Amino acid sequence: MTPAVEPANGIRSHKFRVEKDSVLVSMLNPRIPRVWFAQGSRNALASTEFAVLRPIDLRIGLAFLYCLCRSSNFASMLDERSTGTTGSRKRSKAADALAFTFSLPPLSVQERIAEIIGAVDDEITALDTESRALTMVLRRRRADLATDDSIEAVRAEQAFDFSTGVRRTPDRATGPYMTPYLRSANVGYGTLDLSDVLEMNYDPSERKKFALRYGDVLVSEGSASANAVGMPAMWRDELPGPVCTQMTLLRLRALEEICIPEFVFHWCMWAYESRAFLDIAGGTNIKHISAKRAKGMTVRLPSLDRQREIAAELDAMESALKAVRAEATHLREVRASLLSGLLDRTIDIESAELGV
Repeated sequence: MTPAVEPANGIRSHKFRVEKDSVLVSMLNPRIPRVWFAQGSRNALASTEFAVLRPIDLRIGLAFLYCLCRSSNFASMLDERSTGTTGSRKRSKAADALAFTFSLPPLSVQERIAEIIGAVDDEITALDTESRALTMVLRRRRADLATDDSIEAVRAEQAFDFSTGVRRTPDRATGPYMTPYLRSANVGYGTLDLSDVLEMNYDPSERKKFALRYGDVLVSEGSASANAVGMPAMWRDELPGPVCTQMTLLRLRALEEICIPEFVFHWCMWAYESRAFLDIAGGTNIKHISAKRAKGMTVRLPSLDRQREIAAELDAMESALKAVRAEATHLREVRASLLSGLLDRTIDIESAELGV
């Protein structure tokens, strides 16, 4: 995560002045570690939601303190000491950070640890930069293909079959045909989160009507968050069937001999990225797309052969992007393990330097 830099008058709460280089540690919701190295200046301020840490002992370097505050042991300690009524509003105190105990190596070793972790950080930063660039290229290319005015325009209902799931009601909580179903919480940006799939009772005729097929595209139909409205993902038989849907999702299916599932997916991704789904959504506090409005959207529908070419091109770009993201994720795991081992001295620093 990277910090948000704003004008000081945009911070409505009390503020700390950060006149010297410091390590900022978020005290809010510490289960999500947020630690930043801040360059100090006369005009630098930070919200009091952060603890502003600097060494007062000449035996500890600032770069090492930054590494220390990013360690899993430090994050776990803050989380354990946090108080609050809900997980998203828990807080730690600066005193909790100051109570952390650790082994203090010589300054020369501290510097080498900071250099090793810094080298891994540089690799991660480079991968994140590449990921952002690939994302921009992919979205631009997807937009160009989805809005090509040389292609015939049709109503979405002429290309896709639309369906909504069933409403979750108390009488469906039990029954002889308990069936897993997906809801908005399971749909992310181009991905499905199947870590928490619920069940409710669908009778055999409902199972037949609402069961998902490989290649169906699920779209989050409504949300209080504008960023979630229209978020799409493709179903690829990740779970044994039948698996159905709740009313909070739109299900789009390629019409046979007219469209292919991969084209549906990329069109839905474009409709989300361009906010075309959000533009047709109704409602004030909670926005809803509705199947009726979605059916009337415009689709530039090329031939089946061209759809396959488009899907192959965009899928290849998606694969390249996923590979870069996966490498960055792996490096973050390596960094966390390496930092932990260097701090508790289970990893020899000479071995770590050879690995980096």
